[in-house]
Amino acid sequence: MPVAELTISSKTYSSWSLRGWLLCRLAGLDVAEKMVALENLEARAELLLLTPSVLVPRLTHEGASVWDTLAIAEYLHELYPDAGMYPKNRIARAHCRSVSGEIHSGFANLRSALPMNLKVRHDRFPIFSGAKPDIERVDTIWNECLDAYDGPWLFGEKPNVADAMFAPVAQRFLTYAVPLSAKSAAYCDTINSWGLMREWIEDARREADEMEELDVEF
Repeated sequence: MPVAELTISSKTYSSWSLRGWLLCRLAGLDVAEKMVALENLEARAELLLLTPSVLVPRLTHEGASVWDTLAIAEYLHELYPDAGMYPKNRIARAHCRSVSGEIHSGFANLRSALPMNLKVRHDRFPIFSGAKPDIERVDTIWNECLDAYDGPWLFGEKPNVADAMFAPVAQRFLTYAVPLSAKSAAYCDTINSWGLMREWIEDARREADEMEELDVEF
């Protein structure tokens, strides 16, 4: 029986819910999923404003309520220090925290121009010029990590917090056929082939299409 509860919203559109869920699975924490109704204002804020500053996802565990993805990551790292949430090496761990924090707090143009939607794939898509610096920065981050730690994940042989934080970005790039460097394109394929990612995507495909208006509001 799950010992914790994770409050999430749409698996099709919710990048922050995906991050929280991946973090729990990386830690090995068994969680019961609690879905927020799509008409709930918190859920709409998360989906339409594309911000981490809402209470979804929220991890409830042994009296603690943790509702920010990086806070969830740190909480789980404290509980399960041997789960490999962060690299063991101090320098690599600092690097991992830095890139995870960067994607957590920035890239507003990328978020608004390329919203997560796991039910569609475009062969080509016009990319808003304001999002291109964000795309280039992500490409740079990924190449630096893959070069420094030899891949196939950002910090070596196993996925960690950084991969959970960037997984929705990789899915956005695949959805909208974003041109990338060879290493970044391969990393997107690594994320897309990840067993946990495939499980989430299959759940998303079974969701009812209840949010057609979001195509306009995004």
